[in-house]
Amino acid sequence: MRLPLLYPAWLTSIVATLGSLYFSEVRHFVPCPLCWYQRILMYPLVLLLGVATYRQDERSFAYTLPLSIAGLVVAAYHVLYENVPAVRGMGVCAGGVPCEVKYIEWLGFITIPVLSLTAFTIITALLLASRARARRPS
Repeated sequence: MRLPLLYPAWLTSIVATLGSLYFSEVRHFVPCPLCWYQRILMYPLVLLLGVATYRQDERSFAYTLPLSIAGLVVAAYHVLYENVPAVRGMGVCAGGVPCEVKYIEWLGFITIPVLSLTAFTIITALLLASRARARRPS
């Protein structure tokens, strides 16, 4: 069975990974702890989704969806942490680079965690749609 939605999911993971590398290696933004967790969950998706796309592997959802959903949860928490002071009391980002620092703020609301949340949301939605399509009887 063809799984065409794996292609845009893979492309999204590539763009997100290159974007995070651009911000840290070119712009010299130091990642906070929550950013590192999001990277840990995004970077493997480039390889895993690349292989899944090449093989058109229906079993790939078992190992790509958990990474993507976990990344979505961490990114959503980071957006809340960045914007809701009451959430900061949980002490997740104690020490080092603070997680509420907004290195960019395009259009007044697009920050790096928002970009990450968007990427994980797109990937998760594409994987869920692709899995539903794969499970449909032919």
